[in-house]
Amino acid sequence: MCKIVISRDFSKRAASLLAVLALLASLVPGALEANDKKKKKSKEEEQAEIAAKIKAIDYSFIVWPNPPAVARIRYTNWYSSDKEKRNVQGKVQKKNSWMDRLAGTQTGDEVFSMPFQLVQPYGIAVDSKGNAYVADSKVGAIFIFNTDTREVQLIKNGSDAHFVRIIGLAMDDDDRLFVSDPGLRHVLVFNKDHKAQDVITEGMAEPGDLAIDTQNRLLYVSDVTLDQVLVYDADTLKPVRKIGTTGHKHSLTSPGDFARPSGLAVDREGNLYVADTLNNRIEIFDPDGNFISAFGKSGDGPGYFSRPKGVAIDSDGHLWVADGMQDRVQVFSKDGSQLMISFGGHGLLPGQFQGLVNIVIDKQDRVFTTEIYPGRLQQMQYVTDAQAEKERERREKERAKQTAERHAPASQPEAAPAAVPNAKP
Repeated sequence: MCKIVISRDFSKRAASLLAVLALLASLVPGALEANDKKKKKSKEEEQAEIAAKIKAIDYSFIVWPNPPAVARIRYTNWYSSDKEKRNVQGKVQKKNSWMDRLAGTQTGDEVFSMPFQLVQPYGIAVDSKGNAYVADSKVGAIFIFNTDTREVQLIKNGSDAHFVRIIGLAMDDDDRLFVSDPGLRHVLVFNKDHKAQDVITEGMAEPGDLAIDTQNRLLYVSDVTLDQVLVYDADTLKPVRKIGTTGHKHSLTSPGDFARPSGLAVDREGNLYVADTLNNRIEIFDPDGNFISAFGKSGDGPGYFSRPKGVAIDSDGHLWVADGMQDRVQVFSKDGSQLMISFGGHGLLPGQFQGLVNIVIDKQDRVFTTEIYPGRLQQMQYVTDAQAEKERERREKERAKQTAERHAPASQPEAAPAAVPNAKP
C-alpha cells in the first residue's frame, strides 16, 4: 500500500516538472527572438535614439542676458561620463547574453566594469570634426566627446600612453594634440590618430596650460613653478623664448612677470593673453613676447578677479575669463577696459560652476568649460555681434509693423446701395 502512494506522489512531481520544462521551452524562443531583434538594431537607429533623448532636454530657455534683452550666450549641453561600460584598462565590455545573466556568470573584468566618469577635468581642446577633448588627471585619461552623439573615446594611461598627471591640452590645425604632464615634466605630442609621436622636455618644471598660435607656429606653455610662459616652435618643438622672470617664488607683481600663470589664449593677430592667477590679472603680450598691457584687480565685484584660471577669445575678439574662486565667467572687450557680460556662480545647475578651472572657445564660437567638483564639461554657444545685430533689426521691424497696425485707421463699413424709388404707374 505504501509503494502505491509513493508511486502516485512521484508521478505528480514528474508531471509538474514536465509542465515547468514545457513552459520554459515556450519562453526560450521568444527570448531568443527578442534578443535577435535587439541585435538587428542598426547603429544609425541607436544614434537616432540618443539624439531624441538629447532633444528631449530643452536648454533653449537658458540664455544670457535674460530676456527681453537679445541673447548673447545660449546654453546647449553638458558632458560627464561614458555611456559604455569598460574594464580597468579602458576597453569597452560586451554585454552579457541573456543566458549568462540568467546563470550569473561574470569574468574578472566584468566584475570591475563601469562607465568612465570625469573626476578632475582640466584642459580642453577641440579637433577639426568638432569633438571635445578633456584631460582628467585623476582618471588618467583624455576623454573625447562626440558632441553630436555623446559617444566617448579614451586616450588611456597604460594602453595608449604613459601619463602621471595630465593638465593642459591644445590642438593644432592638423589635429595634432599637445598634452602637458607636470608629473613627468614634459609635453606629449599625439598625431591625428591619437598615437604618441614626440615629446617636449627642455626647460620645463611644471607645465600647465597650453595654447597654439597657428599663424606664427608657436606653442605656449605656462609653467606654475617657474612663473614663466615657455615658447616653443610648434613644428620643430625647439625652445624659442621665455616670458617672465623666474626664481622669485610667486612674489613678482611687475608688468610682464607672473605669479603662478595658468590659462593661455591667442587672438587672430597672434597676441598672447595670460591668466596671472595669484596677481588676479590678465596680461597681454605681442607675438614677439613684448608686454602690451594688463588689467584686473583682486575683488569679487564686476570686473574684479579672485584667482583667474582660464582665458579664451571669441570670433569678435572679446576676452572670456574663468574665475576659479568666484565660479563665474566674465566677458570683456579686447583690451579689458569694458565688462560686457558675466554669468555663473556657485552651484550645479546648468550655467553654474563648482571649482571652475578652464574655458575654451572653438572656431564655431562654441564655449566649453571644465569644473572639478561635479566633474563636468559644459557647452554654450556665443551669439556673435553680427547675429545679435540681425536679431535687433528683426525685432525693430516687427515692432514697427505692430505699431503701424495699431495706428492704422479703422476700415469704414461699405455704404448700403441707395434704394431705387418706385416708378410711378
